[in-house]
Amino acid sequence: MKPSILKGTRDFGATEIIKREFIFNTIRTVFEKYGFGPLETPSMENLSTLTGKYGEEGDALLFKVLNNGDFLQKADKVALEEKNSAKLVSSISKRGLRYDLTVPFARYVVMNNHALKFPYKRYQIQPVWRADRPQKGRYNEFYQCDVDVIGSKSLIYEAELIQIYDEVFTKLGLQSTTKLNNRKVLYGIAERSGIEDQFMQMTIALDKLDKIGEEKVAEEMRNRNISDEAIDSIFKGIKIKDIEELPAYFDNAATGIKGYHELKEVFNLLEHADLNQGLMFDISLARGLSYYTGCIFEVVSNDVEMGSIGGGGRYDDLTANFGLKDVSGVGVSFGAERIYDVMMTLDNFPKTLEKTIAAIIVSFDDKALTHSFGLVTKLRANGISCDIYPEPAKMKKQMKYAGDRSIPFVIIVGDNEMESGNYVIKNMSTGEQQTKSIEKLISFLKG
Repeated sequence: MKPSILKGTRDFGATEIIKREFIFNTIRTVFEKYGFGPLETPSMENLSTLTGKYGEEGDALLFKVLNNGDFLQKADKVALEEKNSAKLVSSISKRGLRYDLTVPFARYVVMNNHALKFPYKRYQIQPVWRADRPQKGRYNEFYQCDVDVIGSKSLIYEAELIQIYDEVFTKLGLQSTTKLNNRKVLYGIAERSGIEDQFMQMTIALDKLDKIGEEKVAEEMRNRNISDEAIDSIFKGIKIKDIEELPAYFDNAATGIKGYHELKEVFNLLEHADLNQGLMFDISLARGLSYYTGCIFEVVSNDVEMGSIGGGGRYDDLTANFGLKDVSGVGVSFGAERIYDVMMTLDNFPKTLEKTIAAIIVSFDDKALTHSFGLVTKLRANGISCDIYPEPAKMKKQMKYAGDRSIPFVIIVGDNEMESGNYVIKNMSTGEQQTKSIEKLISFLKG
């Protein structure tokens, strides 16, 4: 059978992994600078933990894991006969792959709240899985780099998270824009349009605005039984560009006015920050996940069409799903896969990341190979990254191997080298050869 890889997943070789680690390490350094500590949670969670937290569309994208053993033994026979997959799932699957890192984080906080010090600041860099249709910038398996603080309603943390976005993307050498909105502002639009009870239907549709356009979003709203009059009011609202126009638009929509004041406070706080990246108010930003309640964020690349490369928001009561009420949190995520794709498109990774090992040792015969093993051991003991060709093959073959791996120096070992203790080292770029003692060889390769 011809081997293949699942759509929506990718293999990463050494070069790709080094570049991804550069992204992770850059993000991790900034997270820790702002006082966040690491956390890891399991890849699998109980389905009951995951379902009902992401909205109807998010729940549909959960990967379910079949029960151990003969999972059909306890299957709902009626659902099986009716081929009702939605009803069947609960009897054959109790676990699922995590959809994001925020819900598992909330579950962790509830289970460990007596041991945690609030506000609790954590970061998490782990893979997540979504049963989405794979396309450019959208994968079934991908890494998220999350940073959250829970146990405080202070808007200082919203401003801090925007600073984190700004600093990370500046360090990565990218130009980005962080879009900022507030779910209370969106609720104010629903209030103003007389559809408070259809708020979630409105935001689910609005979340697709940049993907499918205004006309299709309006069509989806109609399919969700939102009236044409309300749709006209909604689109009038989301065309507002200046945050100062919100009070007049909302009139008596109290929740919308509250959202306006929260946004103003965040922008006022950021007047004290020297931001290098773009920041804008975007009233059409919705964020489809149902647990967001306050400020919401989304980051896009200014140079590459890639969709969002980061996003997040305030969630006032996510932990209540697990029995701990009135614990507000806020967090953002970096989409590592899309950031990687943007940096590859722009050829933005530091060239130093492509550095290979310092040298490889090649041998003329079996006796020289044994000597070479002792030599490579000494070099490694001195902290030099190096390799040895495993057999005394034809010199042309050994040299080609060094060239194919882009190894900068080749150390040649034969009878003369073993007798004298001086080794020929060849520069593979220039072809220049020098003879050096072991001490000078170590000094040279370290330099």
